[in-house]
Amino acid sequence: MTISYVERDGGRIAYEAHGRGPLVVLSHGVGENRGSFRHLVPLLVEAGHRVASVDVRGHGASSAGWPSYTPAEVGADLLAVVRDLGGGPATLVGSSSSAAAVVFAAADAPALVNGIVQVAPFVEEPKLNPVTRVVQTAVLRSPRIFGLFHRTLFPCDRPADDAAYRRAMVANLREPGRMAAMRGVLAPADPHWTARAREVRQPVLVLMGAKDPDFPDPGAGARAARRLFATAEARMIDDSGHYPHADQPARTAAQLTEFLAVTGA
Repeated sequence: MTISYVERDGGRIAYEAHGRGPLVVLSHGVGENRGSFRHLVPLLVEAGHRVASVDVRGHGASSAGWPSYTPAEVGADLLAVVRDLGGGPATLVGSSSSAAAVVFAAADAPALVNGIVQVAPFVEEPKLNPVTRVVQTAVLRSPRIFGLFHRTLFPCDRPADDAAYRRAMVANLREPGRMAAMRGVLAPADPHWTARAREVRQPVLVLMGAKDPDFPDPGAGARAARRLFATAEARMIDDSGHYPHADQPARTAAQLTEFLAVTGA
């Protein structure tokens, strides 16, 4: 495993790159790290792609203590990785909170981005009752509680190595500044990604686990995201939760490689 770094104003962004061919850049959700894509990367490499998995600012091996964690900043980090790898163009895949970041990147630098994939995007901020608000506060303050919450996002099958991955993830979140980064990534930001979606002219794929527990109706959530773009389609991954690239990597890879043939990646 070779970790590369790209310097940014305020810190540095860590990523791993594997394979050869058209570039695909993967960006994980809040609290996770590039290991979220450990089962997807080899499948995309085998399909003939160069794949970079990124640690979002404040996560994994990337620096902590950034002044801002907005989706626009995370999107700019992804563009910096694309430039560091030769300028692409690249297809950007953003999971959960990173689904917002890839929209900003595509809108801001269309020459560097030939398509985007949103995995489990949130069109609206989740509506929290008093009980769930207390739970969310605890999840965003305690690495251990986040680890327990993370497990609930796999309502079907979990990867065989899920326990080991979560232990490493929780250990990383115990490092100084990591939980503050989580809260920063989830903090409300203006503009919301939905305000920039119409500026995206590249092809867009929305992927959603059919049993994603973060959505009362995952299919409706996927369709709501699709309708925001000029050119987009929505696809569901059966028997999958919030992280289809982890619990159904083969099905996710099949959907992605079909889409990558359209983007030219």
